[in-house]
Amino acid sequence: MAKPPARRHRRRLLRWIGLGMALLLLVGAGAGWWIYRKLDGNITADVPAASELGRHEAERPAPVVRTALNILLIGSDSRAGQGNGRYGRRRETGRSDTAILLHVAADRKSATAVSLPRDLMVEIPSCLTTDGSRTEAQFAQFNWAFQFGGAACSIRTVEKMTGIRIDHHVVVDFQGFKKVVDAVGGVEVCLDEPVNDAKAKLRLQAGRQTLNGEQALGYVRARYSLGNGSDTERMTRQQQFLASLVKKVQSNRVLFNPARLYAVLDAATSAVTTDPQLASLRSLYELVFTMRDIPVAGVQFLTVPRQPYRADPNRDELIDVDAARLFQRLRTDEPVDVVQAEADHGRPAAKPTGAPTSDPTPAPAFTGTTAAAPPCR
Repeated sequence: MAKPPARRHRRRLLRWIGLGMALLLLVGAGAGWWIYRKLDGNITADVPAASELGRHEAERPAPVVRTALNILLIGSDSRAGQGNGRYGRRRETGRSDTAILLHVAADRKSATAVSLPRDLMVEIPSCLTTDGSRTEAQFAQFNWAFQFGGAACSIRTVEKMTGIRIDHHVVVDFQGFKKVVDAVGGVEVCLDEPVNDAKAKLRLQAGRQTLNGEQALGYVRARYSLGNGSDTERMTRQQQFLASLVKKVQSNRVLFNPARLYAVLDAATSAVTTDPQLASLRSLYELVFTMRDIPVAGVQFLTVPRQPYRADPNRDELIDVDAARLFQRLRTDEPVDVVQAEADHGRPAAKPTGAPTSDPTPAPAFTGTTAAAPPCR
């Protein structure tokens, strides 16, 4: 007996719908795989640094709290790479224009970013150079380490200085920084007066405003047209900018917005060189995802305690006792309080009014800022 036309039509329609859905799923899966492969392929693994660190494993500090993370963030001033030549004479090696030791607490409830001045006088070990030779161990300014031997030399220098095991490192160049800022839709800052700095390629009005990537690069690099011209002031400005960037990312809920997430991931993955363990989209995403619940008030910024170097006031040296206290707290994953105050070379600051005093060993407080601090005061 023949099936009614209406039933045949309905079944034919269902088959076409099923085929269409299968095709959409197939296309979606293919697109998802293409996106994953593209983003994963953007990341550059720093294999030479990993090999060099492996050669010196015996001298490296052991991790104390294995679930905490210590990441060295390096902003390279190298002019190598597409688009970077406009910022000055081409240098393939470059120096660490910015260096930040980021400590992520084991409970993932706080993160502390410690700026390391480029002019800080430190003990730099013998390092492997790009031509295969080795430098002499020497007492020199910190940013020379990156120029001597790249990330591996910087990591060994920081580990020797702090006793903290560096778990990962991330190197970002000028173009990468700009791309990330543009991907999040710009970052808000507040200026007390207008800026016109030809060297930094920066012209800004006074007041509250949102900077795009090009403006942001000039803003964090400018030294003589903003503030008092010191590297101390520049680091404070960089910390405030990063605090605003963290706040912008959290307010935009990037992790929960596919369009914004792709733009940020594409910018970030194409912008960075990392250790091989971190050099995959999955590893980077897992790192960011584990930090998603850190409140903005729990993301804090400070500068390592230092003072003018006695032999040359244009350089810095550690304030040994204060720096040792900070490094000990980070090494053992103990709290460090950051108090908003006028710049005081990173010296421990007084506890804020109303802070608990019953703790027999209170956490030392250092001047700095948090991601919760408003850009305009």
